[in-house]
Amino acid sequence: MFITRRHIHRRTVLKGLGATIALPFLDAMSPAGTAWAQDTASARKLRLIAMEMVHGAAGSTAFGLKKNLWSPADAGSRFDLSPTTLAALEPYRDYLTIVSNTDVRNAEAFVPPEIGGDHFRSAAVFLTQSHPHQTQGSDLQAGTSLDQIYAKKFGQDTPIPSMQLCIENVDQAGGCFYGYSCAYTDSISWASPSEPLPMIRDPRAVFDQLFGVGSTPAARSARRKRDRSILDWVSESVAQLKTTIGTADRARLDDYLSDVREIERRIQKVEAFNTSGEVRDLPTAPNGVPDSYEDHVKLMFDLQAAALAADVTRVFAFKLSRDVSNRVYPGTGVTTGFHIASHHADREERILDFAKINAYHVGLMPYLLEKLKNTPDADGSVLDNTVIVYGSPMGNSNVHNHKRCPLLFAGHGGGAIKGNQHLKAPDGTPMANAMLSVLQTLGCEIDSFGDSTAPMDLNAAPAATNVA
Repeated sequence: MFITRRHIHRRTVLKGLGATIALPFLDAMSPAGTAWAQDTASARKLRLIAMEMVHGAAGSTAFGLKKNLWSPADAGSRFDLSPTTLAALEPYRDYLTIVSNTDVRNAEAFVPPEIGGDHFRSAAVFLTQSHPHQTQGSDLQAGTSLDQIYAKKFGQDTPIPSMQLCIENVDQAGGCFYGYSCAYTDSISWASPSEPLPMIRDPRAVFDQLFGVGSTPAARSARRKRDRSILDWVSESVAQLKTTIGTADRARLDDYLSDVREIERRIQKVEAFNTSGEVRDLPTAPNGVPDSYEDHVKLMFDLQAAALAADVTRVFAFKLSRDVSNRVYPGTGVTTGFHIASHHADREERILDFAKINAYHVGLMPYLLEKLKNTPDADGSVLDNTVIVYGSPMGNSNVHNHKRCPLLFAGHGGGAIKGNQHLKAPDGTPMANAMLSVLQTLGCEIDSFGDSTAPMDLNAAPAATNVA
């Protein structure tokens, strides 16, 4: 490609007949010889994905701590993941920061009427680190969540400030149990202390929002009935763009559009099965929702990866399950439902079964990490410029406590988090301390978050010591 000072604007999109597809980062968006290209640090766009998994972890039990079922035995960088439920993350240890031994006090009961309601307030606490007001009415009160603090500062730079996704059914209304509104259980993302944000379960709805397929639901439905791919609608725009970019950019564009088409094809396949009259495992789920938990999670991961690559949004909240869900995961070899398995009565064999479910959930993360690692972005990859939060506001679910809660971060946050670290916090450390550090790493100028007492140094490198 002949290098000139002309370049494609970062906000260029492919258009055609009501459909739009944002472009991934291309070399042609940073031409040589310009100040924009020379300052690669300023070109970095930091992303955030915050994922909640309910029911705590087997490693938060006394037996689990002894056997290192969640966090590894050694702090520092010479830790061994093989005994833990994080073993699948070994290939990505350079991107991994494990934070163990933090507590989520604001998920605990503060007064007698709140006792027993841990499952029905915990989701609202995870990303807000704030104690919810017990109510089944509209006078909700929690806190502004981590993802929304970041989105308010940087989300206006993208077409969609943030997106909130989920896997399980979260559309219950009214009151749940123990005096708590279902709104507390339904969302982990709060735009303000009184405003939980709805979460999207249907991959089709996510796809349509990301790629602007038709201006109205009727228009989108009509396009789908014509059985054409979104790429058909923007083909002229694609052909024109390819005449203006170099060989490497054309290959990158082809790979990106192939990913979009494959996501669309898989959604179409799910919809075809779900409307065929065949018996479904999830008969009340939207047509775009796969019956398979793993397929559903991977579709949502693919959508997030495509959106981050194209800078459609930089912020995702992703709720991977719903409290008290009794879903069975066949791939684990455990036939007990999720919630029942989490109440293991401190029996070692049942704790080990619960650990298999924890390992299964964590084992889906490499699918996303590999996609982000292989997606070029500025002077690195999307994973280099992302922070992924994965954790739970519950510790030992058998007794509904919120101590030694599972938490890890993945990604380098634009170089601010070096990775390959296991940080064991002193007893009584709030999880909010680690989340405050993430917000500061992402450029949010705040001094406190939830019940934080001080930011945690996510790059601390203590000598390797046994912490079992």
